[in-house]
Amino acid sequence: VRTLRSCHQPHVGGWPTSAEGCSPGAPPALTVVVVSQVIAVTVLGAIVVATGGWSEAGPQLWFAAAAGVVGPAAMLCFYRALALGPMGVVSPLGALGGVMVPLGVAVVLGERPGLLQLAGVVVAVAGVVLAGGPQTGGAPVQRQTLLLTLVAALGFGSVMALIAEASTTLTGLFLALFVQRVCNVVVGGSALLISVRRGTPALPEGGLSVVVASLPALAFVGLADVAANGTYNLAAHSGPVTIAAVLASLYPVVTALAARGLLGERLRAVQATGAGLALVGTVLLTTG
Repeated sequence: VRTLRSCHQPHVGGWPTSAEGCSPGAPPALTVVVVSQVIAVTVLGAIVVATGGWSEAGPQLWFAAAAGVVGPAAMLCFYRALALGPMGVVSPLGALGGVMVPLGVAVVLGERPGLLQLAGVVVAVAGVVLAGGPQTGGAPVQRQTLLLTLVAALGFGSVMALIAEASTTLTGLFLALFVQRVCNVVVGGSALLISVRRGTPALPEGGLSVVVASLPALAFVGLADVAANGTYNLAAHSGPVTIAAVLASLYPVVTALAARGLLGERLRAVQATGAGLALVGTVLLTTG
């Protein structure tokens, strides 16, 4: 959390140009993304071989490949928007897109939540937005920032919708996640290469030894991301997508609470309210 957040501050051209502005000795954000996804590819590749997942190869893997391309592109747009505009505007809008796209797809495909579930959706979505710490005052937000944020939001939601269609069996899911991560590495690695060619160092102060020392944390980041996508796929196939999408989009609440517990940050009143509303919405969803 500390590594990724601290490296998103605006610098020359809106991107971090060095370790300046990052936690001392912390790997740059793009390096964190690429290394964590390489670890995930390695683990998933071993699982696919062990479970015979290659036998599940089929046209549905194009959904996984699309998710693997869209996800990093959306994240890069999100980081760029954070560098250009206030987090209090970018974060809530990004989270909102992550829930609205899968919800829209589910409704188009014929899902109709009950009254209590519909109320839970409204309350939980409001909680998600508030947990991101929305900002209404201050200087006007640039059009480029809003455009990048909306592209990122659409991308986040599209990844959830695509990964839900990528497989229907457990072994097929391992293969789909493997394909998605391979595409993540290709896109993220390309972005890192471009960044290095523009003069941004790929390694932090201290060199490769810092990255090696960070491998346990990077492995957790990569594998937790895999687990999130995988469990969402299973949830979307075992119950209403509307409920799965809303519950999966509660990550701003988790981020706010993690920042409080791990970094010692105090929750703003609007964030605490959002966390409470998200909890109420979750209860309504699960009891409806």
